[in-house]
Amino acid sequence: MTTGPFVPFRFQISLTGANLPEGLGPGPLCSGSFSEATGIEATMSPRTIREGGRNFGQIQRPGPTAFGSLTLKRGVTSAQDLFTWFDLVANRERFGRLLNGQIDIYSGTDVAFSWMLVNVLPVKFKGPDLSATAGQVAIEELQLAYEQLSLQVA
Repeated sequence: MTTGPFVPFRFQISLTGANLPEGLGPGPLCSGSFSEATGIEATMSPRTIREGGRNFGQIQRPGPTAFGSLTLKRGVTSAQDLFTWFDLVANRERFGRLLNGQIDIYSGTDVAFSWMLVNVLPVKFKGPDLSATAGQVAIEELQLAYEQLSLQVA
């Protein structure tokens, strides 16, 4: 078994679904083509219970868990799959939330662990900032909401 530390630039992301619409399938959507991924997070809000006669503090119990928004960035390519997916969902096509995500973290050439995201939904698409005088690569962003996050150790 591999132990850390893990370098943050050794990752691969894949978004897959059971029945991708025409033009987006059959393989994973944008597998491994992202330069940055931020927002892998889960926050549990504890429930506070006040008990009669207990004057020194409250009882803390687990409450609902909320998940962050995953933001993916990549250089603009001729593939328009991210915008096509966002457009299909935004226009309420039946396709909806059929994608799941997997973020593989590598140690050497082996996958050390994977973050699994369930029911991924695109909530924001941002095209590149355009400037005739800029010298950097055009970057597009896709922000994703997800319903469940889990960690799978290889």
